[in-house]
Amino acid sequence: MSVTGRDLGIVLLYRYLLNLNMLVKLVALIIFFLLPSASFAVKDFKLENGLKIMIIEDSKSPLATFQIWYKVGSKDEPYGKTGISHFLEHMMFKGTKNYDSKKFSNIIQKNGGVDNAFTTRDYTMYFQTLPSAKIDISFKLESDRMVNLLLNKEDVEPEKMVVKEERRMRYEDDPHNSLFEEVVATSFKVHSYRWPIIGWMSDIASINREDLYHHYRRFYCPENSFIIVSGDISAQDIIPKLKDAFGQIPSCNKETKIDSVATTNRAKMNGLPVEPEQKGQKRVYLKKEAELPYILKGYHVPTFPHEDSYALEVLSVILSGGKSSRLYKEIVYEKRLALNIFAEYQGLYKHPFLFLFGATASPKMEIEDVERSIYDEIEKIKKEPPSAYEVQKAKNQIEASFIFAQDSNFSKGLYTGIFELLGDWRLIDKYLDGIRKVSPEDINRVANKYLIDDKKTVGILIPIKSKKTS
Repeated sequence: MSVTGRDLGIVLLYRYLLNLNMLVKLVALIIFFLLPSASFAVKDFKLENGLKIMIIEDSKSPLATFQIWYKVGSKDEPYGKTGISHFLEHMMFKGTKNYDSKKFSNIIQKNGGVDNAFTTRDYTMYFQTLPSAKIDISFKLESDRMVNLLLNKEDVEPEKMVVKEERRMRYEDDPHNSLFEEVVATSFKVHSYRWPIIGWMSDIASINREDLYHHYRRFYCPENSFIIVSGDISAQDIIPKLKDAFGQIPSCNKETKIDSVATTNRAKMNGLPVEPEQKGQKRVYLKKEAELPYILKGYHVPTFPHEDSYALEVLSVILSGGKSSRLYKEIVYEKRLALNIFAEYQGLYKHPFLFLFGATASPKMEIEDVERSIYDEIEKIKKEPPSAYEVQKAKNQIEASFIFAQDSNFSKGLYTGIFELLGDWRLIDKYLDGIRKVSPEDINRVANKYLIDDKKTVGILIPIKSKKTS
């Protein structure tokens, strides 16, 4: 092509892109053709003892990640023993019959790897990333602590102090996190999502070695867990090694009798109490040392893969997806009522959870004005559907962030595990398909269906002066 022809083509393309709707469509095409696919090959199989294993082969770098997921979180805890799942996570690093305390992490580090773990409302996950040639070290170590955890009494009390200090730092000394605990606890009447993952302080103090042992024996077994190995590995090579390491572990013994505390567990393995419909607004006020007022409110919503979950996800991005979103432009930039603001649909939970709004008032501004402005923005989108451009822009943001978030062995395993917990890892493709089908009318419909006063709980942080003495 000649230079003149090339210049003419650029001019025509420029004029074409001046139409914003066409620009959005072009971005969607770029995402479709240039970004890596959200899909990746997963090979899965199940051992005779019920342990499911998923393998993701990816040779981009000579590393591999091992993840073992236990289907137990704070929602599954005995009444009066909140935080026991998180406490047990700590104790899993305190030694087994074959490895002394801290030996686990030392072995991983000496072989060039890193390891960690975390607990959520729905699950507890342990992981290691190692050079791929050494990933079978994880098989040996994790199979050992699935059955041979010591839980020495002399380790329990010192670690309890560590957990209590963690709670103080993360929640009791953090006014925003403290308000989050209050709002969630107030939102749920019977479902155990109302309990904090780290537990209430008085419950942590009551947990003893026997409590931890029964929780371990009840939930840490093959049928209540699954494994994901992702990275520069060959399924053909590692499957025999995984079978050798985990295949001889006995299946979960559902008939095991446990003590009276555990038998009062409201979170049985076959289900949880159904949260009754909320039929009126709830409000909670928290007075705490803080610089500025803060508001947090949550609306009861269904979770993925409910048919409304896709529109709720897109709605959250329209409201709060960056500085061009509705809430930021109106309340932070234009009115200057808030320093920051967010809307977040928490949809990747096993059971229905919350659609959250949060904002910190600007200095000298009233939190009531911030709340009123958030309400006004909700009413706008309930009265009139957003434009097709606005919806497509939000869908592009979701798809791009969802795909880019899977750009490592760990994150591929993480997303595979989350969707496995929600029903099946194959749901990962259904997620993006559902997002792409959302229309402006869907956004308007779910806003009217779920963002209503009778389904919300409002929390207000009221700052008080520091009590420090000179």
